[in-house]
Amino acid sequence: MGNLLIVLTIISEPRLHSPMYFLLGNLSFIDMSLASFATPKMIADFLSEHKAISFEGCITQIFFLHLLGGAEIVLLIAMSFDRYVAICKPLRYLTVMSQRMCVGLVTLSWIVGILHAMSQLAFTVNLPFCGPNEVDSFFCDLPLVIKLACVDTYILGVFMISTSGMIALVCFILLVISYTIILVTVRQRSSGGSSKALSTCSAHFTVVTLFFGPCIFIYVWPFTNFPVDKVLSVFYTIFTPLLNPVIYTLRNKDVKNSMRKLSSRIFKSRRTDHIP
Repeated sequence: MGNLLIVLTIISEPRLHSPMYFLLGNLSFIDMSLASFATPKMIADFLSEHKAISFEGCITQIFFLHLLGGAEIVLLIAMSFDRYVAICKPLRYLTVMSQRMCVGLVTLSWIVGILHAMSQLAFTVNLPFCGPNEVDSFFCDLPLVIKLACVDTYILGVFMISTSGMIALVCFILLVISYTIILVTVRQRSSGGSSKALSTCSAHFTVVTLFFGPCIFIYVWPFTNFPVDKVLSVFYTIFTPLLNPVIYTLRNKDVKNSMRKLSSRIFKSRRTDHIP
């Protein structure tokens, strides 16, 4: 609901029709989907004695997890690029971050997400599973599912490290470097716009850390089981999408003011509907 509110606010408020908020709206849509692909099944399992999922349902969960995760990684990189251009190259911002560029970045994020998800499942769907087919988590994730196979999955695990773990780690390092450059540029200025930029970038970096931290921990060491893995898997699929709207709304005055306007318009329309 929080992510949906951000999407509706950005669509309905003309003042938020800018590249940064266009990317933020798409991030909220991905977070809304990321928090929904496994949560209904998880809640049903909590309320049921018989906790089971079909093989097709398990593969579907893995597909959407990597689709949305891959798309979010590219989108977070696009948002850091947007902030870099806005702060370090302000005179060229509208030229570089044109509508065509923004649509292209969002399209690229979904293409990368689809290709990433397909690459993860290409070798998994044909693995032989002899049992016991018990996934030790709240939902199906690739490191846990391949451990159930009756064959040696070492090579598949190495492939998963290279395509998921190392990519997440490298992207996180690049994002840290990018935001460091931005923060150094901001510190060289002392205007009100710079303090606003610092607030925006700190919100972005918080989201990046919350998303990449659990991903790197889980996918860089897929051969090792840690008790905290379950907590981290739930964290980046449920709590991070839940926290993102709070982080962005608390740190962004434009979004907060636009939400107030949207809520006031909704209340006014309801009052007029009830007037006889």
